[in-house]
Amino acid sequence: MNIIFLGPPGAGKGTQSKRLEARYGIAQISTGDMLRAEVKAGSEIGQEAKTLMDAGRLVPDSMIVSMLEKRIQQPDCAKGFILDGFPRTVGQAEALDEVLARLKSQIDVVLVLQVDEDALADRIAGRFSCAKCGASYNDVSKPTKVPDTCDVCGSHDFVRRADDNRETVASRLASYRKETMPLLPYYEKKVKVAFIDGMAPIEDVSSQIDTIMQEVEQITQK
Repeated sequence: MNIIFLGPPGAGKGTQSKRLEARYGIAQISTGDMLRAEVKAGSEIGQEAKTLMDAGRLVPDSMIVSMLEKRIQQPDCAKGFILDGFPRTVGQAEALDEVLARLKSQIDVVLVLQVDEDALADRIAGRFSCAKCGASYNDVSKPTKVPDTCDVCGSHDFVRRADDNRETVASRLASYRKETMPLLPYYEKKVKVAFIDGMAPIEDVSSQIDTIMQEVEQITQK
């Protein structure tokens, strides 16, 4: 099953994508991680992307889509994939559709995490992660079990993103409404678009997603 996760920054797309990956064996694909992997591997497209980034320029959509086409043909995507953070615009969605058509594939469901923007700002302002293994935490909703100690690797070093503040969050939410929200009517004409209460506890959000997954599986198996 091929899934797109939509939702504003900090809505929990990454957390729920990883949970889906673990439960269903569907590969989570983050375009940021994919880009870094290509750069690290020193591939031709990775070298080109690095040159652009080193010059302070954005990597064009065409390059991202090209990398994505290569990525979704890897063995770990045999059961499907989860796109987290892509597409962000209708133009990117159209380019993705062209790739999937060539591969005789399609998006099966779009999961949309809905949130209260004020509460989301509080959530984002409280985020931090382990500097060693990258495990994510939150001051309010997901603190470490032992103070100042990573649950996963035991490290005591943590980092916070400089842009995790209310002013930056407001700007990112405005960009999401302007650029990404138009994807909803675009996909509603094509596939099932399911809306999820992203403010619910993590386990409840996962339960909502499981119910939707079961519904989509029944449809696709007919």
